Amino acid sequence: METAKVTATEAALKLINYLKTQHGELMFHQSGGCCDGSSPMCFPDGELIIGDGDVLLGEIGGCPFYIAAQQYKNWQHTQLIIDVASGPGGSDFSLEGPDGERFITRSRLFVKAE
Repeated sequence: METAKVTATEAALKLINYLKTQHGELMFHQSGGCCDGSSPMCFPDGELIIGDGDVLLGEIGGCPFYIAAQQYKNWQHTQLIIDVASGPGGSDFSLEGPDGERFITRSRLFVKAE
């Protein structure tokens, strides 16, 4: 069985389920760059236009998780683990911000067998 390229902690799954009750279906995007750009962003499904410069990495909590192609190139040998931390994030665009929590990305390198 292939190892998932993106997973979520129990805390992240709990927050995703809560946000779904508030906003309906969701989607995630992981970009790179400044302004908290290395944090995963949560949007209502379809709100962010996905283009040729984005890669579908997998799903978390039944929600598609995309990553910018350049970021994927840099991180292709790592598993992204989406977690939650207390406090506001650096962006007002991600849905979880007003609730006092933010999604964060942790990672680990794949081992050769993966």
